[in-house]
Amino acid sequence: MVKELTVEFKLTAKLTLRRIKMSETVSLKGNATSLVGPALNVGDKAPKVIVVAKDLKEKELGGENAKVQLIISVPSLDTPVCEMETKKFNEMLSKFENIDVNIVSMDLPFAQNRFCESFSIKNITVASDFRYKDMEKYGVIIGEGALKGLTARAVFIVNKEGKIIYKQLVPEITQEPDYEDVLKALK
Repeated sequence: MVKELTVEFKLTAKLTLRRIKMSETVSLKGNATSLVGPALNVGDKAPKVIVVAKDLKEKELGGENAKVQLIISVPSLDTPVCEMETKKFNEMLSKFENIDVNIVSMDLPFAQNRFCESFSIKNITVASDFRYKDMEKYGVIIGEGALKGLTARAVFIVNKEGKIIYKQLVPEITQEPDYEDVLKALK
């Protein structure tokens, strides 16, 4: 005597798709490259992000702060343009008080530490977004091409109240930002 056994399986799968919004475009050697994240503008609230400093401690950028914040994103310190930019900002901003200056890239903190020691970078914080990729909240993550996943070259000034008061998205990744324009905005 064979009894019939009916077994019913119910599979429930929850699929969450992360929608990637490509909001702005920059160029890499003349080729258009889309960025991931919202297009922030002057007057917008600066999102809070967590980056990792060269000593492996986390640091929060954006939002309200006791100091004005200068948030500078670069693709990699291991390139001539990013190296030059970091050195220039380190030197130019050494005399500014009450400004929290941060250079953010995807380089690992160990490499950033070697870089800072090699070039005596002491006046600014060099930090990595490797852990959380939070700079997407600023719309500066490169979304395609050879540098996909790195940060584009951009400069944000955030006032003490947490509002963006200056933005410079460098249109060609291989070019330096307009330093004089940044200095003018800081004064």
